[in-house]
Amino acid sequence: MVTRSRYKHLSEKWRKRHVELQRQLWSKHKKSLEWLSRNSKQLVASSLGGLMLLSSQNVNLPSLSQAVSPQEISQTIDKRTFLISDLSGVLPKEVRELTKEEERKISEILTRTFGIKVSESIEGKRLNRSYGFIGQEQHLSRYPGDTMSTHFDSDQDKKNYWLQGMAPGLGAWGYFAHSKESLTEEDKMREKYYIAVQTFLAPDFLNHVKEYIDFFKYREMLVVNPNNGMSMVVDIADAGPSEWTGKHLGGSPEVMKYLERVDGALKGGVLYFFIEDPNDNISLGPINPV
Repeated sequence: MVTRSRYKHLSEKWRKRHVELQRQLWSKHKKSLEWLSRNSKQLVASSLGGLMLLSSQNVNLPSLSQAVSPQEISQTIDKRTFLISDLSGVLPKEVRELTKEEERKISEILTRTFGIKVSESIEGKRLNRSYGFIGQEQHLSRYPGDTMSTHFDSDQDKKNYWLQGMAPGLGAWGYFAHSKESLTEEDKMREKYYIAVQTFLAPDFLNHVKEYIDFFKYREMLVVNPNNGMSMVVDIADAGPSEWTGKHLGGSPEVMKYLERVDGALKGGVLYFFIEDPNDNISLGPINPV
């Protein structure tokens, strides 16, 4: 567990790294950044890769007469850009099981980025991997009698997520509520932002089945798309997918859409790490860097 002093040290180290990165960006791309900042802040915020492309192609954008300070520029650069950059320095080129050192570094990056304690394991328990391919899951029945007609709170949600349909079976822990009347907002969020993970492949699972099942039930995790920085706090509400699918976890339609992992193959790599939240203070749903 990271002590308070250790966390402060890591936080300060992280801050200095960002200052240095901002300085380097300003030094190398001052003219480009001035022009981008004044003409299209969205372009500045979109991707560090765009700036790298400017550098590699030696593109010189026009400089405006009024200079823009590095501090002003840094405020326009989306914080997700730094997350993408930091993760790219650690992640392997292919989606594979991470080494312990890679997991440690990524845990530190995510902890600093989001201001919450993130780890690959809790209480000595972990999943079979923390970086894998995610696939599309269907909606889960929240209570007896829940159907696609009763599942959505708004017409917009129905329009966005109707086509994914309802799973033929229940989640790993059955219904989220005993009845429609007893369905709480927490129950709704647990189904809306759920993932399915391969709990059955967790180390030592078969020797402690009941203990592990209780541990994984609605356990909070942070899922991150390392290609765009989109991140979400989710809970484990189902087991799967099967090994033969070639996928390592699944996401609800809402999770997949937000992470922008709904492509032609409905498949893409994501990071998924445990969140230490013993007092249940962290809400499920999208989360932004702090």
